[in-house]
Parts: sequence; structure tokens; C-alpha cells
Amino acid sequence: MTEAQQPPSQQPPQQATFQIEKVYVKDMSLEIPHAPKVFLEQVQPQLEVQINTGAENFAESYYEVTVTATVTARIGERTLFLAEARQAALFALRGVPAEELGPLLGIACPTVIYPYLRETISDMISRGGFPPVILAPLSFEALYLQQQQNAAPTQLGPRIEVARN
Repeated sequence: MTEAQQPPSQQPPQQATFQIEKVYVKDMSLEIPHAPKVFLEQVQPQLEVQINTGAENFAESYYEVTVTATVTARIGERTLFLAEARQAALFALRGVPAEELGPLLGIACPTVIYPYLRETISDMISRGGFPPVILAPLSFEALYLQQQQNAAPTQLGPRIEVARN
């Protein structure tokens, strides 16, 4: 029997597709609780950076994946600024086997989104009157594998906390 004559039950499996539909800023905020006094500070602040990821299936084959960064700058107990941005993207994932979905949502999708998030955070902080903060590159693969060893298998993405001085 030729390929064209195969009955429907013997059709070749559908090829998996991974498509970025849209990349967007879902939420962002910058708080400068002690402005304008903080702009006179001469001391280098301590930075704390937290990165979180999430994924939600909201329609057949469509997933919204988010990467959130929270950057806090402090001098002692006093907060200079708190910047938070949630960068998101809409992905169309069709024909992807269930066992490959977790790594796609926890590694590939955040890897696509993260450069946009880095730019958003840097731009927001510099527009707030501070020197830009450039978030370090991250290996979402290493973070995903670490999270899989430490957490319940129902989570779709890693929670990352990075402390920087």
C-alpha cells in the first residue's frame, strides 16, 4: 500500500510545532520609596534579584509562559528601589508529546523570553534615574533540572532566586 492509500489510522504522526505568537510585558512596576533623597546616596547598594517562571495552558495548544524578575536595591535596611517586571509570551505548541511539554515550558520558552525581560528591567531602572541593572544570563536548563530534582513533578517551571552584591 502506498502512502497516499494508507487508511487514516496509519497516517504518520503529526509533526510537533513550536511557534512564538506574541511576546509582551504583562506587568511592571518601579517603586522608589525614598525619592528624591536616594539620588544623593554615594554608597553602592546591595542588589537582590529573584527570578520566577510560570506556564499556563489557556486554550488548546496555546500556552502563556511568564518570567518575572524582582530587583531590590538596598543600603542597609533602607530600600532605594524595587523593580519588578513580568515578561510573557504566547506560544503555540502542537503535536508535542506530553513528556516533552515540561522541558519546553520550563527551558525553551523561558530562554526565549528572558532577553526581553533583561531589557525591560534595565530600561525601567535607568528611566527611574538609577544606573541600569543588567541581569546575568541564566541557564534555564540547569535550573529546570535542579527544580525537577527538588520539587513536585506537577510544576511546569523553576523558581530561581539569585543574590548579587
